[in-house]
Amino acid sequence: MAQDLEQTILEMVTDRDPGTICPSEVARRVGSADGWRDLMPDVRAAAQRLAEGGQVEITQGGEVVRLGETKGPVRIRKSQAPRSG
Repeated sequence: MAQDLEQTILEMVTDRDPGTICPSEVARRVGSADGWRDLMPDVRAAAQRLAEGGQVEITQGGEVVRLGETKGPVRIRKSQAPRSG
């Protein structure tokens, strides 16, 4: 499931580039109509893993944040930082 969530996040942020997506959009796409809310912790964890890998950024109020260090709604976008390598 984690890999499915990460892949869905990457697909959605690529489709929306340069915009952002809401974690609930991912949960709704992957989950059932009644059970998507149960996926929210998993979606947020998948987004954080992708952020740690430099593939996405998690934002709040337009500022990049780290989950666990912020409260309230967040957005996910394709990474804006230059990638090293």
